[in-house]
Amino acid sequence: MKASDIIKNGLIKENPTWVLILGMCPTLATTTSAVNGMSMGLATTFVLMMSNIVISLLKSVIPDKVRIPAFIVIIATFVTIVQMVMQAYLPSLYDSLGLFIPLIVVNCIVLGRAEAFASKNNVWHSFLDGLFMGLGFTWALTLLGIVRELLGGGSIFGHSIIGGADGMLLFILPPGGFLCLGLLMALINRLRKNAA
Repeated sequence: MKASDIIKNGLIKENPTWVLILGMCPTLATTTSAVNGMSMGLATTFVLMMSNIVISLLKSVIPDKVRIPAFIVIIATFVTIVQMVMQAYLPSLYDSLGLFIPLIVVNCIVLGRAEAFASKNNVWHSFLDGLFMGLGFTWALTLLGIVRELLGGGSIFGHSIIGGADGMLLFILPPGGFLCLGLLMALINRLRKNAA
């Protein structure tokens, strides 16, 4: 597999959010603002990259019978690092994302890439896969957060865009998240088909 294929897969062809429709819990729960969406995406990217590297390095050492539990322990280690660093240096962001940081451990994107890719490929390709799947997830969460924040509060990344406008509260709430996700998914998949 070529590096360019891995990059295209993560960002476009197999984007976790728009194409594979994975990780919907953090996608809908943390994208009430662009900052939250981007932060969750970057935290997941770090965990994806690091766990893919370690799993790829240890794939011949881990017995097949304990493969999944071993993967989860490796993933949980990096999630704990992210959680502790965020809690120490970005406490307001940590409070905002709350429970969704530890839930990265069971995020199907992370475990799926460990099983489907990192356990079968070399370290360099596993690193690239983790990086670009993570960046694909990050741009999807950031875009969804931007749209929800703009429609719901009239701002982007906390900066007021529509001065004096209150916004539509619906888009900050869960039903608005579903609505925005569905519309963006339809738009992006339409653009992908037209570009193909």
